Amino acid sequence: MNYRHAYHAGNFADVLKHAVLFALIEAMQAKPAPFCYIDTHAGSGNYPLDGFEAKKTGEHKDGISRLHPAEKVPALLQRWRASILGGEGNEQGLKQYPGSPLQVARLLRPDDSAQLCELHTEEASRLRDLFRGNPQVHVHQRDGYEALKALLPPKEKRGLVLIDPPYEAQEAEYKLIEQALKTALLRWPTGIYAVWYPIKLRSQVQPFLRKLQHSGVKRILRAELLVHPDDSPLRLNGSGMVILNAPWNLDDSLREPLRVLASLLSQERPAEVKLDWLLDEAGSQLNVPSPLPASRLPRPPGRR
Repeated sequence: MNYRHAYHAGNFADVLKHAVLFALIEAMQAKPAPFCYIDTHAGSGNYPLDGFEAKKTGEHKDGISRLHPAEKVPALLQRWRASILGGEGNEQGLKQYPGSPLQVARLLRPDDSAQLCELHTEEASRLRDLFRGNPQVHVHQRDGYEALKALLPPKEKRGLVLIDPPYEAQEAEYKLIEQALKTALLRWPTGIYAVWYPIKLRSQVQPFLRKLQHSGVKRILRAELLVHPDDSPLRLNGSGMVILNAPWNLDDSLREPLRVLASLLSQERPAEVKLDWLLDEAGSQLNVPSPLPASRLPRPPGRR
């Protein structure tokens, strides 16, 4: 494994991913029934922004470090930012950037649980140390895709799976994700599945998204943030989150926060956001290329 997230922690792609993840967790908590969070590629869980890796790249300076001092941000971003700044190690300002497992673990209610998978020995060891003594969090040193067969469906019967691999070989990774989702949906068709993906060339992403439209789920929401044109394979131009079985009105929760993130995280050109339903409740493939002005999803009978 060559990839180390410590070099990229808190960058613009992390900001998009974790803002969407926070909105998903809040949507899960809208109901009192407990839920399970499953992370297939958990990493080490926490990253020092003053460490060697983060200092070498400085990527967080164009990510979370821009959001940290920003004023008049939407309420969802305020709550997410507060959850980061209120964590251990950030008492004197933004020094630590928590990964997905730690961000979610801080939000768990007493009956919720988390299952974290990490194959790399050193990363898994750090993850265990981070959550030692926490009975709600379970760390598994194993392949996350394979682990889904054993972990699904969770005993809580509701929950969220985050698939966030390193994409060291992008096309091969997409195939692994497609197969893992196929198996997972057979075992747990009602689960929410959120997949993070990098954007370098748009042509590499589109086949993957089209295949997801035929996965058999009822609703698929896409959220993307582009800080560079998506036409160069030599750098990370943007990233996206695609959510299968997305909660109702998740697009409404994300629309203003993503607009503000695009403004805050722009680099040499204005950043762009895509927020659209790739598949609606009726099974229609919408694939709208621009942000929707309002939810395109039909509301179920009786829902206000």
